[in-house]
Amino acid sequence: MTQATTQADYLESVLAALETESAAALTEVVASMHPADIADVLEALAPSQRQQLWPLVSPESMGEVLAEVAEGVRPALLEVLDEAVLVQAVSRLDTDDIADLIPDLPEDVVSRLLFQLDKQEREQLDAVLAYPDDTAGGLMDANVLTVREDISLDVALRYLRQLGSIPTDTNKLFVVDRKGKLTGTLFLSSLLIEQPESKVNEVMRTEVVKFNVLTADTDVAAAFEKYNLITAPVVDEHNRLVGRITIDDVVDVIRDEADHSVMAPAGLRDDEDIFAPVGRSTRNRAVWLGVNLLTAFLASWVIGMFEHTIQKVVALAVLMPIVASMGGNAGTQTVTLVVRGMALGLVTDANARQVLVRELMIGVLNSMIWAIVVAIVAVLWFENSMLGIVIGLAMIINLVMAALSGVMIPIVVRKLGIDPALASGVALTTITDVVGFFAFLGLAALMLV
Repeated sequence: MTQATTQADYLESVLAALETESAAALTEVVASMHPADIADVLEALAPSQRQQLWPLVSPESMGEVLAEVAEGVRPALLEVLDEAVLVQAVSRLDTDDIADLIPDLPEDVVSRLLFQLDKQEREQLDAVLAYPDDTAGGLMDANVLTVREDISLDVALRYLRQLGSIPTDTNKLFVVDRKGKLTGTLFLSSLLIEQPESKVNEVMRTEVVKFNVLTADTDVAAAFEKYNLITAPVVDEHNRLVGRITIDDVVDVIRDEADHSVMAPAGLRDDEDIFAPVGRSTRNRAVWLGVNLLTAFLASWVIGMFEHTIQKVVALAVLMPIVASMGGNAGTQTVTLVVRGMALGLVTDANARQVLVRELMIGVLNSMIWAIVVAIVAVLWFENSMLGIVIGLAMIINLVMAALSGVMIPIVVRKLGIDPALASGVALTTITDVVGFFAFLGLAALMLV
């Protein structure tokens, strides 16, 4: 038994070995690391440092490292590997991991890899590649253990002994009929505690959490979390068992979703390499900055419409950022809640109206509370009661609009086929800025000038 070492510790050790140019120390550190840790460290190193570390990884671990490392880092690692070494490294992986890597592999390597695999492995790989990556079929491992329901537990146990080993993350066998249709599951614990002469159909569980091959991977992840699953079967439209999904694959989905929720609002790719070439990163970010610039010009144009009003009442220039900022923060709270609810399946077309009404009520109450606070501050600051009324009314208008937009924008953009996490933030900021400035300056023009 070994004590777990953090990524920071491994990274510190690797950087120290690189700094002292000690090949022996670097080799020793790499040899002690799990492939997943090697992948994390590679992502944290500059490109030149990666090329020093990567050749020291053992051929037995290279495939797992490639499967674990971020997609933005992987191409550079693939480029420096000899085709024969690459084929051997990838062929050691499970079929679902091989399927994930194939889009990044050169055609010659794919051809040699398919030749390297046996017939059963090729069939399993074809089964996974037949479905989109973001579905249960694309996520599954076609290597499954099945038993028939009419055999005894003793026969099933002898069958496992003959195999010599079982796939990782296996806590149950899948029970199928003569046509390969799923009828239930048999937990490995039942093989140990039930009477050996008992039939499989006497102890198996018929209530099975299963997934159709086209079920979205996010729905799979939600079900694993909800039902505390370790592994689950995947079936086709005829209920024939075609594969299984394991918890390690689901953890990857959850992590990808978490990365997406953080990166998408900033307009960044989920697999963004922190040490990617400056030119490429600049191009990737320039588009998003351009969109934000257009929205900023729109808000500035609204302010420009009331230039005469601002010149007459200078206090407006001091107070108007407050209205836009409060609206932006309130809208961000709502849009974050709604986008998360959509991702978890909690917000749908069926309950969208109820969510909208609730958020509007919250928006109205919050707007009244903070309108009073801001109005009092404005009156005390500038000794102008009418200015307090203007900013209070503008605050109410913008916070209510923020609540309305925070619910409607994610729903609308999803119906348009756009990722709500990507588009909602910019749209919301634009609306709250424009409405906030227009309401505040428009009311000021009517009531103060």
